[in-house]
Amino acid sequence: MQPTFSSSRILLPVRPWFIFLSLIAAAVLNFLPTAHWPGMPDWVALVLCFWSVREFRRVGMGWGFVLGLLMDVADGAVLGQHCFAYVLLAFAASSLSRRILWFPLAQQALQIMPLLLGAQVLQAVMRLLVGADFPGWGYFAGPFVATLLWIPATFILLLPQYRPVEQDPNRPI
Repeated sequence: MQPTFSSSRILLPVRPWFIFLSLIAAAVLNFLPTAHWPGMPDWVALVLCFWSVREFRRVGMGWGFVLGLLMDVADGAVLGQHCFAYVLLAFAASSLSRRILWFPLAQQALQIMPLLLGAQVLQAVMRLLVGADFPGWGYFAGPFVATLLWIPATFILLLPQYRPVEQDPNRPI
């Protein structure tokens, strides 16, 4: 696996079931009791942002709405809090996807950070508007942790695409 942005390796097309499975796995990680600890990333936002950048034709605002509604119901949050944040996150990530993919992974992570932080701030503002207490500054540490996880998440989520269709020792790709 060549991790650089100048890699000449050709990826296989992503399978729709893998996208679905990774989004469901991210939702399950958000359902864990540890998801509300300070500094824990929003796994759904991270994986949704990744697939909105990589596969913006398959994962977009519709998936953001469905996953946001699922997270609103699961968290008992204001209905529409996660929906609105995830839809805007998916829109921004898919709009910037062509530009983001030109950069190496570390710079991609730096460009993803404002998107994840914006989604988190938007959720906090919506909670404050309906009268909830301020969640604390630790609530805003999650996007920074998710930014650090962007590189390993990229390797993990692209791993099934690196498999060759057929093994041929005479073909270098």
